[in-house]
Amino acid sequence: MFHLSKIKHTLHLQPHLLSLPLFDAIKGELEMQFLDKVITNLGLCISVYDIFSIDGGFIFPGDGCSTYEVIVRLVMFRPYVGEILRGKIEESNEDGLRLSLGFFNDTYVAVSQLQRPCRRGDDGIWLWNYESEDLPLDLNEEVNFEVIDVKYPPIPVKQDPNSKPFAPMEVVVSTTKQSCP
Repeated sequence: MFHLSKIKHTLHLQPHLLSLPLFDAIKGELEMQFLDKVITNLGLCISVYDIFSIDGGFIFPGDGCSTYEVIVRLVMFRPYVGEILRGKIEESNEDGLRLSLGFFNDTYVAVSQLQRPCRRGDDGIWLWNYESEDLPLDLNEEVNFEVIDVKYPPIPVKQDPNSKPFAPMEVVVSTTKQSCP
């Protein structure tokens, strides 16, 4: 679920940050640029783990910033296919369920990936029929699920004002093969 990713990054430090110790200024800027952001094919950045190297400090003509090349390791959230996770049901609609892990809310269960047999109740909540008894999949209920895909959709050029907010990373899951973590 969590991985260390090593990246090389060109960082521009504003002149007002040069009064700080160099390591603190660079770490603060890296955290501001990467924390809680999705990097395509790497995942959601949770933390700056460590800084391997800092090179440079050049000030280019016409620019007041110091430019550094840094190699850094980031703690990334990127679940692997087949991983069993546990989350809370945030939303129930005709497309299926949206689940939350607490720090990540773009986890989706399509109707085809719900436990069978199931149906949608009058109140919009999905019901799983287990041994002739309807068990509701209520909001805020914790469920186990299996990761079946992690997607990084392209950024839309235009977005309909009525559509849901753009999610740079979506985790597609299934509740059909549950097991206890």
